[in-house]
Amino acid sequence: MSVSHSRNLFSFLLLGAALLLPGAGAFADQSLFDHQLRRLHSGETVDLAQRFAGQPVLLVNTASHCGFTSQFKELEAIHQRYKDRGLKVVGFSSNDFDQEAESEEKAAEVCFLNFGVSFDMFATIPVRGAGAHPLFRELARQAEEPRWNFHKYVIDRNGKVVASFPSRVRPDAQDVIRAIEKVL
Repeated sequence: MSVSHSRNLFSFLLLGAALLLPGAGAFADQSLFDHQLRRLHSGETVDLAQRFAGQPVLLVNTASHCGFTSQFKELEAIHQRYKDRGLKVVGFSSNDFDQEAESEEKAAEVCFLNFGVSFDMFATIPVRGAGAHPLFRELARQAEEPRWNFHKYVIDRNGKVVASFPSRVRPDAQDVIRAIEKVL
């Protein structure tokens, strides 16, 4: 074997070993949050990478006129329970299932006034199909596309989806809590 061939093989093996180490590849998935989005109703633009990268996240697509809207109460309880341990709960308003309020003000009223939401909520974006926001296209690539409102994703500190739960699974279900505990 030639010296240059040996060096190439050694470099390839080192790269492969590095990818198998814990935490390796962390930077590859950080692009999940490489977006700027507006907060629901305030109009403030937030750099999601600055806000969420390196943090465990429970991410949910929401709608204010859905049969699952009462899950806001449980999401807020999870936010209160785990915020001091670093968990970020974040909601993304969507009208992909024709159940979001007609105005941002009405959607904000449901979240903030009716349910007392204090976690991050963002203005309406598409969450499924070819027109989905890139954040949700990446979530679909890593796990699955939301089939309805209040689909939940548990994301680790490296920006990798470790669990995905459909609408019918309540935010305080044991499987969701186990997934959250795992990423803290």
